Amino acid sequence: MKKRISINVCMGTGGMAAGGKEVLDRFAEEFNKEGISAKFQDSPYIHKVGCRGFCARDVLVDIVIDGNKTTYEHVTPDHVPQIVSEHIVGGVVVAALSVKEDYHAFKDKQVKVVLSDCGELDPEDIDAYIKSAGYQSIKRVLDGMTPDDVIGIIKDSGLRGRGGAGFPTGLKWEYGRREKSPVKYLICNADEGDPGAFMDRSVVEGNPHLLIEGMAIGAYAIGAEHGYVYIRAEYPLAVDRLRLALNQSRERGYLGKNILNSGFNFDIKVKLGAGAFVCGEETALIASIEGKRGMPKAKPPFPAQKGLFGKPTIINNVETLANVPYIIRNGAEWFASMGTEKSKGTKVFALTGKVKNTGLIEVPMGITLREIIYDIGGGIEKDKKFKAVQTGGPSGGCLTEDLLDISVDYESLGQAGSIMGSGGMVVLDEDNCMVNMARYFLEFTQNESCGKCTPCRVGTKRLLEILDRITEGRGKTNDMELLEDLSRDIIAASLCGLGQTAPNPVLSTLKRFRGEYEAHIVEKRCPAGVCKALITYTINADKCTGCTACARVCPVTAITGEKKKPHRIDQALCVKCNSCFEACKFNSIKKI
Repeated sequence: MKKRISINVCMGTGGMAAGGKEVLDRFAEEFNKEGISAKFQDSPYIHKVGCRGFCARDVLVDIVIDGNKTTYEHVTPDHVPQIVSEHIVGGVVVAALSVKEDYHAFKDKQVKVVLSDCGELDPEDIDAYIKSAGYQSIKRVLDGMTPDDVIGIIKDSGLRGRGGAGFPTGLKWEYGRREKSPVKYLICNADEGDPGAFMDRSVVEGNPHLLIEGMAIGAYAIGAEHGYVYIRAEYPLAVDRLRLALNQSRERGYLGKNILNSGFNFDIKVKLGAGAFVCGEETALIASIEGKRGMPKAKPPFPAQKGLFGKPTIINNVETLANVPYIIRNGAEWFASMGTEKSKGTKVFALTGKVKNTGLIEVPMGITLREIIYDIGGGIEKDKKFKAVQTGGPSGGCLTEDLLDISVDYESLGQAGSIMGSGGMVVLDEDNCMVNMARYFLEFTQNESCGKCTPCRVGTKRLLEILDRITEGRGKTNDMELLEDLSRDIIAASLCGLGQTAPNPVLSTLKRFRGEYEAHIVEKRCPAGVCKALITYTINADKCTGCTACARVCPVTAITGEKKKPHRIDQALCVKCNSCFEACKFNSIKKI
């Protein structure tokens, strides 16, 4: 009796970093060694897949035998012989290596649209995409639908831009369609730069043909023959798979001249970005493609009127375009049935920080923060107390425990003082200092400011200087008022979204964690014990056993004492690296 065997090995960036390639090679080696192909009278299919989402458990491996799937976690090459001999040959699942209950909890509340085929199909094989109904949507579009029909479906679906602004996609396409220029452009913004964000990269790595199909449909709708994917050079795996997919698509007639004999022409170029956060802004991105320094321009004219090389240009991000083939395939009503009244569909988030189950998730709009953090994320690491969640990356804001039950959608997050952003979600616990956190995000945006407009260039610098002195114990009594006034001026006067949102982390932490600012400024104390200038390490002689563990890890020999007798710390030498605190097993190191 023949058996159909498929081995899926996670080979996104996270999976490869954890050893995915070595695991995949070991499976091939073991199969050859054991003659598995002859034994089952059917060649097993061993292939790479994109990000599976649960990055904390890489390398993840699916064993699919006659449609029955078993998933293994933390797989190393040394585990492979056991999985092959016991499960594939012997028919008994290796329970010790298979995923546990929290893996299923991580999956159960997710609703996957954009990510539905990521982690399932080989991103380097166009036939795998076609077998999963890939390119059926562009065929349907070119087989009798008018551009207005396509725009109508996207408008009816309620799809909004997933890059952060949330502008209605169908309306944006309609603006592009109205322009009469014979030359138009469609650009995919794959230049995500938020700290902790990897949504778009994972989609490109895991299912590049989905993006290509979405771009082809969008280009047909607006009447463009030229497309660009603007993607940062720090994403080499995504770039390689995208270029491979583009070549495959051209060979099969899904890109190029007279696509599918429809008379429609469209092709895509790849433009590598140098990693400037400001190039997420449309006009700065366009300037970068034109070979100029990535700086924004005042609007209007908007890119839909005068964009790349002076021609009408529509820019969408990866997730937005990746939704399009599914909407065409399943209909506007299907997509609109998910989410809330004004925020339809699903949203991909990179769930990171102090949460147990970190990774890439896709959830329906309207889910609560609590469901994401506790049901999908499994709660806070080491059962510490939840403190806040930063949504929207450096342009977003910190939301506290009293807001955990708000709906995750564009309107609710905005009303709470944060934003959806492109989908970064960083969870913080009681050990995080919120003043230091605001400083961290502001340092990022200050470094990424292009410097074109004074409010952003100088204003963020002044904000950072104030936060520096507060975290260094030199804060002044009027600093909080100064931070608020300056933030409002920067928001009101900056040229582009970078400056207009840069103060958000400062304002949201000032609003919800004012007591921590006061402790830093007035009491010269960091309640979370994070700001080095405001903490002192001492040893409790009554608890110290003289085990010397602290002295052995101290990089500057600031800790001295005889073995089996209480030790002491020379404050003049201590660099406050926290090594002694982590090394002590007797709770004798105090951090005050």
